[in-house]
Amino acid sequence: MRVFVTGGSGFVGGHLIERLVRDGHEVSAMARSASSGKTVEALGARAVTASLGALEPKHLEAIDALIHCAAYVEEHGTRAQFFEANVEGTRNALDAASKAGVKRFVHVGTEAALFDGHDLVRVDESHPYPTRHRFLYPETKAEAEKLVLAANGRDGMTTISIRPRFVWGPRDTSILPAVLEMNAKGAYAWLDHGRHQTSTCHVANLVEALVLALEKGQGGRAYFVTDGVDRSIKDTLSSLAETRGVTLPSRNLPSWLARPLSSVVESLWSVTGARPPMSRFAIAMMSSTVTVNDAAARRDLGYRPVITIDEGLRAMRESA
Repeated sequence: MRVFVTGGSGFVGGHLIERLVRDGHEVSAMARSASSGKTVEALGARAVTASLGALEPKHLEAIDALIHCAAYVEEHGTRAQFFEANVEGTRNALDAASKAGVKRFVHVGTEAALFDGHDLVRVDESHPYPTRHRFLYPETKAEAEKLVLAANGRDGMTTISIRPRFVWGPRDTSILPAVLEMNAKGAYAWLDHGRHQTSTCHVANLVEALVLALEKGQGGRAYFVTDGVDRSIKDTLSSLAETRGVTLPSRNLPSWLARPLSSVVESLWSVTGARPPMSRFAIAMMSSTVTVNDAAARRDLGYRPVITIDEGLRAMRESA
């Protein structure tokens, strides 16, 4: 199959390209810069110079399927930055794909599209989007996913969204590096002793679901995917830090204090334009239980985790 990947130089996209190439697919990947082009080519893909906003049908000629990994995932940013990348970028990719005759559009979604600061406990795909979003990343990812699912059937194109929760694994550029950086600065603290529960999804398991979605699944649907085991945030982050030889401290903040404090800090820092030391979204996520049910993916995609949590952690320890 001829597959086009957006976000191929990133954490998920890089692992996806490696898997697609290994499986014998012909892979092209969007590259916004020369360095991105070198990265995707080193992974085995053909680099196509373009950005999400400038992606055109000519970039997708003879492509069978597009897997959309690109997104603005920064912890901080303006409304314009989030909307331009996550919403308008997705809209343009859908338009280009449908006009080019692409038959399958697989979107990397997120459970965060449903998150409004409150617990999500074993939710499935019937859980509605919030009527009011509190954070820009969830809001824009929800809007992007709505566009994707609504485009199902346009010009004969099938669209599917795969929603992982808490993606982790080798070459992670966000969660573990942020935790280790905070710890190195002596600023790391648990919220509510890390007792809240979370689902997780190793990057290899996410990639497995994305590959399955190239041929399986109901068009116009979203699917949660997980490692199949829920754990506490403390167990999850402690085990990840330990793969790098780091023991996280026992320091703790109650969420009733951390949540309003993060709002004040973020507001103050927004005036200066500097990067705040904490964000409302991150604090809310770390002080909430967020667990999801991936039964639909197991039923419709034939999804099963290809790596266990213990196997993933052992591989990370061995590669340190």
